[in-house]
Amino acid sequence: MKIEEVQSTTKKQRIATHTHIKGLGLDANGYAVSLAAGFVGQAQAREAAGLVVDMIRQKKMAGRALLLAGPPGTGKTALALGVCQELGSKVPFCPMVGSEVYSSEVKKTEVLMENFRRAIGLRIKENKEVYEGEVTELSPEETESVTGGYGKSISHVIIGLKTVKGTKQLKLDPTIYDALIKEKVAVGDVIFIEANSGAVKRVGRSDAFATEFDLEAEEYVPLPKGEVHKKKEIVQDVTLHDLDAANARPQGGQDILSLMGQMMKPRKTEITDKLRQEINKVVNRYIDEGIAELVPGVLFIDEVHMLDIECFSYLNRALESSLSPIVIFATNRGVCDVRGTTMKSPHGIPVDLLDRLLIIRTDTYGPAEMIQILAIRAQVEELVVEEEGLAYLGEIGQRASLRHAVQLLSPASVIGRMNGRENICKADIEEANSLYLDAKSSAKLLQEQQDRYIS
Repeated sequence: MKIEEVQSTTKKQRIATHTHIKGLGLDANGYAVSLAAGFVGQAQAREAAGLVVDMIRQKKMAGRALLLAGPPGTGKTALALGVCQELGSKVPFCPMVGSEVYSSEVKKTEVLMENFRRAIGLRIKENKEVYEGEVTELSPEETESVTGGYGKSISHVIIGLKTVKGTKQLKLDPTIYDALIKEKVAVGDVIFIEANSGAVKRVGRSDAFATEFDLEAEEYVPLPKGEVHKKKEIVQDVTLHDLDAANARPQGGQDILSLMGQMMKPRKTEITDKLRQEINKVVNRYIDEGIAELVPGVLFIDEVHMLDIECFSYLNRALESSLSPIVIFATNRGVCDVRGTTMKSPHGIPVDLLDRLLIIRTDTYGPAEMIQILAIRAQVEELVVEEEGLAYLGEIGQRASLRHAVQLLSPASVIGRMNGRENICKADIEEANSLYLDAKSSAKLLQEQQDRYIS
């Protein structure tokens, strides 16, 4: 499998509830700003998470774990997402929920190991012979189909490349034409083609075309310097899981992933421990030789109390591994049973694992903080709420929960429109609140009318 063909398998963000979180909202000295980056309150927790971000950047946090503990609706997932935003897109961030490990097809430890390896990045630097420049000509040459019939096939493709120093015309294989189509290359694009593998990468649109009216938001790049044919350092970010998946079915070839693949038997269909150990050996060798650099990412496990004693035992061992990411756990449980045992423990986590964790507490929000959060959510959802309505929502948040108050925003906006208003007023929220029960009201009603229900 060629390194250029390895697709990143990074998961998309799991939760849309936290789209307003843009970071941890800290100043240059690491102190929390009261209202910044979508965050309100939780100053102590944010400052503690900021220190963790600094440690991750300095690579002093690998193999350690963090626990975000607090009541429901106090911003634990938001904190983890804030850490992710602060680290940027180059550091792998893999979110999962504790209950994901329970599958009828895959072992619990296999699910954990896969997510562990998704959260460990590898930055590979290679000097390759490339043809680079702005495309000045792109014309496929057709010939009669060898299979007969009326169809025509492409025999070769003529491509013209231009740099600051000059131009070159190349006659290339039809397989490279397929790669050009895949990358959506057009005349005026800056591309590079690897001489050995024939892999094509579109860098962007040439900045000579930047004055043109363009419907799409294009990335404009300058005309490449030097000759068309040159040696260039190619940097690629992959995760260890990408390497595992690419080498589970080796395809042959001459670069890093293929060399790893050749060490194993062909037609491998599953990721085994043996294959991972072989990949680890090769990865360590490349790190020692300076070809590759390890980038420990973040594995975020929400609802960690859902894991059982076998998973916790496995995590203890996995955290001691030399190839280990930073693990962030989150839970809203107090003292409860460790799943799979009759043993009670804080947060449902065994004491021996708790000893390894740095614990960050999140506190419940006050009335003023709730109103600020609701105002931010209304802004994100493009809703206009009157001040009186926001104050009433804040009261509902204090009485019921912040999540329930946020959930009332959308139905209240629909009620407002039905009544011919664009703004959400207190009456709309009162009507929505009368239609929907919160968890506490529902539980109280169940207790009062217990005899009417089947138990």
